[in-house]
Amino acid sequence: MKTTVNRKRTLAIVASAGVLALALAGCARGGEAPSDGGDAVSPGITDDSLVFGISTPLTGTTAGPGNCTADGAIAYFGMRNAEGGITFGDGKTRTVEIRTYDDEYNPEKSAANFQQMVADEVFAAGIGLGTPTNRAWRDAAAEEAFPQVLVMTGDPVFSNREDGYLTLGLVPTYLQEGAAFGEALVADGQPHKIAVLYQNDDYGKGYLQGLKDAIEGEDNIEIVKELSYEPTATSLEGQITELYATGADVLFHAVAITPLAIADLQKVAALGWKPIVFLPSNTASPGGILTPAGVTGDTFAGVYAAGFAQAAAAPPFAESEAGAVYFDAIAEYVTGHEQDGKAFPHCVWSWMAGEILEEAFTKMTEPTRESFYEALTSISNLETDFSFGPIDTTVDGAPAVQTVILQKFNGAGYSNVEVVG
Repeated sequence: MKTTVNRKRTLAIVASAGVLALALAGCARGGEAPSDGGDAVSPGITDDSLVFGISTPLTGTTAGPGNCTADGAIAYFGMRNAEGGITFGDGKTRTVEIRTYDDEYNPEKSAANFQQMVADEVFAAGIGLGTPTNRAWRDAAAEEAFPQVLVMTGDPVFSNREDGYLTLGLVPTYLQEGAAFGEALVADGQPHKIAVLYQNDDYGKGYLQGLKDAIEGEDNIEIVKELSYEPTATSLEGQITELYATGADVLFHAVAITPLAIADLQKVAALGWKPIVFLPSNTASPGGILTPAGVTGDTFAGVYAAGFAQAAAAPPFAESEAGAVYFDAIAEYVTGHEQDGKAFPHCVWSWMAGEILEEAFTKMTEPTRESFYEALTSISNLETDFSFGPIDTTVDGAPAVQTVILQKFNGAGYSNVEVVG
């Protein structure tokens, strides 16, 4: 089911006050200030470099996907820097330095990271994982007129162009993903009873609302029970057991925490429950979630997820020219932890964010945050290496990636489908 709502050579590691910063060489911060004839110049940009920050969970329960949110961009700009840098819209060629800051999926640490980025004179930031963590510094960024862009959360608030907020979401909204699954359930035409488990925040509520919107008025589809959990939970075994007792044939599993997602799927299988399972894109990775949980192609009646980009774990990806370039760059520039670029889809999404940032850099005509944000939000019909549809940042209320396709797990990867069943 497809729904649409209207882009070698040393990696330096910089640590400061407990904040891990990964900096790509050739992006030294001591460059000369832009010789722009006296016009205003924003912090974090010189005639030869630009500093972009990523606050994301590099440690803790979401460290796997969290590191991936940085790895793709690190690899992408490592490759571009090695090729001589990027020619910006003002005619200057600059390298792009990626600095990462560990927030441990903790909103307080994320807010502190933003203050550190301001102190470090970072030009702009984004790409990092998490709804509560990105929300934690949204208002502060607006007060600083600081771009918070291409954030890896489906929270629609980041795509609303409110006065003073230089924000933009990267991935489709949670409502879109939930609706894609609901629409496919409706298209199946069979009666279904749905049991829902969702994270008690905007993440989980967004997925659930999208599902409800899609099935509204359908007499053959019923939500028989809704249970929530707090992001600080260490086990959801009780909720899974309670949902199993409903006799539902569909499990709508809007869970964001990697260890919880794995444990839940193991518990469902241990109970002998074989429902149709929906997983958010954030916790649907074959290598990062399904394989560790012991899920095969016939463990459940079907495992579905809403996809919007090619999967690095799928064989055709590595066999493509773009896929080979991606894996080469990941191997060359990603250091410091075990990561192959395919365990979690966030690595590919981060690479796509790098392509979008490059397009914005080539369009910005002044060395200012305002010029950057104007350029970033004026991109249309940009074809990236791995997205399922073109990038369009011009639509108020919509993220950069707007095309969603429902997919079914086939035992190794995902295949696109129109109908659940």
